[in-house]
Amino acid sequence: MKTLLSFLLVFTFSNLTIAQTTAIPDANFEQALINLGLDATIDGQVLTANIDTLTSLDVSFKNISDLTGIEAFIALIYFNCRYNQITNIDVTQNTALTSLICAQNYLTSLDVTQNIILTDFQCYQNQLTSLDVTQNNTLSKLRCDGNSLTSLDITQNTSLTYLDCYENNLTSLDVTQNTVLTHLNCFYNQLTSLDLTQNTALSILECSINNLTSLDVTQNTALTDLGCTNNLLTGLDVTQNTSLTILECYYNNELTCLNVKNGNNTNFLLFVAIGNPLLTCIEVDNVAYSTTNWTNIDPASSFSTWCNNPCSVGIEENSLSNLSLYPNPTTGNITIDLGEVKQGVKATLTNS
Repeated sequence: MKTLLSFLLVFTFSNLTIAQTTAIPDANFEQALINLGLDATIDGQVLTANIDTLTSLDVSFKNISDLTGIEAFIALIYFNCRYNQITNIDVTQNTALTSLICAQNYLTSLDVTQNIILTDFQCYQNQLTSLDVTQNNTLSKLRCDGNSLTSLDITQNTSLTYLDCYENNLTSLDVTQNTVLTHLNCFYNQLTSLDLTQNTALSILECSINNLTSLDVTQNTALTDLGCTNNLLTGLDVTQNTSLTILECYYNNELTCLNVKNGNNTNFLLFVAIGNPLLTCIEVDNVAYSTTNWTNIDPASSFSTWCNNPCSVGIEENSLSNLSLYPNPTTGNITIDLGEVKQGVKATLTNS
């Protein structure tokens, strides 16, 4: 009798262990699991043993509206649920996640404070009004564009190299702590200033459609692409950006000076400076080259190697055709007459 009872107890507990399940109320979610070989039939549940060691899950484009049950996928490292109809998602139990892609849904809130080893986080094109990433110190890529964020604190994300936060309602953005940032896209916000002096690794900057009145990129010497259209800029100096190949600064209606004399003009792939009615002189490396190849400028604008305006750097280089020396020859003092030159011109004499 004791033997039979022991057998029944073992059999019962074994069945309980085998039968442990996780509720999956969304039929489309469960069907996606079936397609991946993680479940057999749509019955609103899945064997927990089939999912609790899974490290990667992609259920994008599956018309899912409810991800209840995802909390049981405790070993997930990569999770992609992009392009569904999800309004809420609980990933607080998925602490092993390093990559979370939940973009193009209908999320109004999202808690990632427990996902402290995230490196890639993409929540773009949702309906988020706030986002706390202060606990995600290992984050290297963040895409939160296309939401309704009014603020974004990334001062703790010092490993961040890629940031897309465009098409939000940001009035300020502090990137001074993100010193390894290489890609920044913050266009279509309400920014009035942007301090990039600490972002010396930055290669791509898109800050168009904001309210910027000035933009200092002199420290961003690795910059290759710069888009700053539709702002309130009065001047722009890219002379230190010697790797620049794309410059779009059109429709800055306050722009009066633009200096593109960086020694790299012949390597430009795109230059657009139309819609700047106050811009009459654009400083360049070579007038003939720019006139021939850069046609996207206003009729009132022209190219020059020296514009003599606030964006001009250094001094004008001239050959002095009216130079005269007297008395000549002489063994004593000599008078040098430079003729008529512009103020601030530096003359260099070489004894050949």
